Amino acid sequence: MGTKTVSECRSAFKNFFLKNSHQIVDSSPLVPQNDPTLMFTNSGMVQFKNVFTGLEKVPFKRATTSQKCVRAGGKHNDLENVGYTPRHHTFFEMLGNFSFGDYFKETAIKFAWELITKDYGISKEKLTVTVFHEDDEAFNFWKKISGLHDSRIIRIKTNDNFWSMGDTGPCGPCSEIFYDHGDHLKGGPPGSIDQDGNRFVEIWNLVFMQFEQISKDRRVNLPKPSVDTGMGLERIAAVLQGTHDNYQIDLFKNIIKSAENFINKKVSDKNISSYRVIADHLRATAFLIADGVLPSNEGRGYVLRRIMRRAMRHAFTLGSDLPVLYKILPTLISEMSSEYSELKRADSLITENLKLEEERFSIMLKNGMKILNTEINKVTNNKLSGDIAFKLYDTYGFPLDLTQDFLKDKKISVDEIKFNCLMAESKKIARASWKGSGSDQTSKIWFELKEKYGPTEFLGYNSENSQGVILSIVSHDKEIESSSKNSELALILNQTPFYGESGGQVGDKGIISNKNFIFEVIDTKKMFGDFYIHFGKLISGEIKKGDNVNLKIDSLKRQNIRAYHSATHLLHESLRRTLGKHVVQKGSYVGPDRLRFDFSHNKPISDDEMININNCVNKIIEQKSDVQTRLMTPKAAVAEGALALFGEKYGEEVRVLTMGTDGNKVFSIELCGGTHVKNTKEIGKFLVVSQSAVAAGVRRVEALRDQQLAEYLKNKENEQDEFNKNKLDQVNELEIKIKGLGGNIKEVKEENILTRISILKKILEDLEVKNILLDKSKNIIKDIHHYKISIRFQKIFNYPVKRIQNLIEDQKKQLNKKIIILYSINNEKITVAVGITNDLVNEYDASKIAKEIGLILGSKGGGGRKDFAQASGGSDISKIESSFEEILKKIN
Repeated sequence: MGTKTVSECRSAFKNFFLKNSHQIVDSSPLVPQNDPTLMFTNSGMVQFKNVFTGLEKVPFKRATTSQKCVRAGGKHNDLENVGYTPRHHTFFEMLGNFSFGDYFKETAIKFAWELITKDYGISKEKLTVTVFHEDDEAFNFWKKISGLHDSRIIRIKTNDNFWSMGDTGPCGPCSEIFYDHGDHLKGGPPGSIDQDGNRFVEIWNLVFMQFEQISKDRRVNLPKPSVDTGMGLERIAAVLQGTHDNYQIDLFKNIIKSAENFINKKVSDKNISSYRVIADHLRATAFLIADGVLPSNEGRGYVLRRIMRRAMRHAFTLGSDLPVLYKILPTLISEMSSEYSELKRADSLITENLKLEEERFSIMLKNGMKILNTEINKVTNNKLSGDIAFKLYDTYGFPLDLTQDFLKDKKISVDEIKFNCLMAESKKIARASWKGSGSDQTSKIWFELKEKYGPTEFLGYNSENSQGVILSIVSHDKEIESSSKNSELALILNQTPFYGESGGQVGDKGIISNKNFIFEVIDTKKMFGDFYIHFGKLISGEIKKGDNVNLKIDSLKRQNIRAYHSATHLLHESLRRTLGKHVVQKGSYVGPDRLRFDFSHNKPISDDEMININNCVNKIIEQKSDVQTRLMTPKAAVAEGALALFGEKYGEEVRVLTMGTDGNKVFSIELCGGTHVKNTKEIGKFLVVSQSAVAAGVRRVEALRDQQLAEYLKNKENEQDEFNKNKLDQVNELEIKIKGLGGNIKEVKEENILTRISILKKILEDLEVKNILLDKSKNIIKDIHHYKISIRFQKIFNYPVKRIQNLIEDQKKQLNKKIIILYSINNEKITVAVGITNDLVNEYDASKIAKEIGLILGSKGGGGRKDFAQASGGSDISKIESSFEEILKKIN
């Protein structure tokens, strides 16, 4: 048996099964995509669960994996033991081989024996196996293939050697392989009284899926039995490296050595547990963050935060007052990134989160430790007061489990009963002080349900599909157990990929379903910051509380929303750079079809400014740069120049989005909890298509991108084509009329069609006016000598009223000592105009004459200047001549 590194152990396993016709399948994420009942992926078979149950088909019958696993929350919780035993881990790798209705017990046992004894070179004298006590088949196959004595093929009567997926479903006997680390360690073989010692260690478990549990009392044979195996990589590496202690393998040795260097304290028997905790928890932290889990106060994020803070507490115990975990991270990445490239990809995100958590933890720790150290000296009966534990929690941010972890080495417990009473009282006070929204009376039910079920875990940053469990069904503001009516409902789930409307981004639509029902999600809302409500309609079937369901968002809608949200960030920064730093967001709408952005600015955007804004956005899009996400405190983010989005409420930590570069600087950096593209190229071509004013000092722009923009521009082009066709028809019509009146259009060379139409209209109007004046059959013009002056009487039909003044002014230029009185008849309405040549304006007043004629004709008179005036003349054409005669008598 030669020493093998962790990497060599992993490769040897996968290559062995590859040469035996197995498909090497990549590890699935640590957040299960197909099992909402699990907090984290905890075994190799999780990603194949639906394959084993027949719900999913794969193009291969044999598979092998090295699966990332975490056991630190829920029923699979090894956290408290990590660091104090040789084999407990939060994160570990599970090597496995799987048969989906292909080979069964004999072949699985043959593969296991060959790999262990030949490829790994482990002596069979060191091996013992177990079988389920009723499984004679497995017993006989082991005896035939391994040649082990009957005493080393141990029948186990307990359920330890019978596996089941649940109360119903696939199940079957197991067979475990144990390695004997030697009599220098305490412990006996499996099945014995002292089996829990460190001498005999299980290294591989073979599960034979042989039956299907139909009900509590009924079990039938599966038509195609399958195999699922699991071997802990760390355990087999320890065996091959000659140790029973997983923390003595090369991987952990290197990480612990790095920690020792940065903490600057030698590893010893007294502090080795702390170094083990740091090495293990750093690995779990890095992989969880790389798979999209970020530290928070609820759900998976809370488990991650516990892991991180436990490691930080042990670093503090070792004497490290400053952040140190992020300095050890490069060693971990160097050790494991060749197999798991996501570690390199998420390097900066992991580093930022480690720094942030360590900085916050340091402040909390210093404040709380003063209290805790004082109170430890007052402890009686080895139990800390629940009042003190609650004060640490409520005032200094110490979670109960952190306080318990600190006291563990001192053999001191906490009065949890008192602590829980104080916690319940605190929640009661908070509930009583909550007033609701005021206008929305139904909001009280959401508060009550949030209290009852806690926050919803949002998976949508990394997933568009997932599974979940229905926690609550609400109909007409009341919680119900089930529904089969084709009615509108609201659903609460434990986790969801559906984005709840907030920060201007609309909520997701999609489908929630299982084999019993289909529910269409019409909208998703987010309340209280982390409580998601899925509004929609039951399309078919019956829906029940507690149902396991599949959740699938409308991917195309999300894709467009994501792109528009990222475009909004680029637009915001482009507006600030073009119009000035006074530009601040005042509101937004981010939908699948467009974006709307309101901002502070007190005048319209000029054409040149708009060109600059659009060019600025498209330049960043064309950079094809990755969008970076970091988790920071709001204060730290703003200090780095991040812009806070309007209407968004921020907690202790925020997601910070950076996009594009401008020289050596980031182009856009904003605080935002929305969903975004991974690369700016996904946004596509961008254009602001409208601007308007919405309030004093607030402008609004709307923009389109990609396909919607292409359709918009195509429609605009079609509209322009139709417009041009109509205008060309108008030009032709005008030219025909002008030619018909003997006009000349050869001099009209203007290319702009609207200007050309304007010129042609003027030509036509001049021609029409000229022809009107030439029509002697209707128009009358006569000059009458009156004392020392001449008075012109003029009657004209259908002459444009707007040109009457010009007509009179033209005549005044050619006449002397003349009063012109013109009657224009249009549609049986009379307009009177009076003009007086310049040499008479001191003697006569046109406005008085016009007003007098208007009165004679029955109107209210008129007015104007001394040299020109107009008056409405009623509609009685028969009075025109008599009114002229009467006015002559009044002109002296």
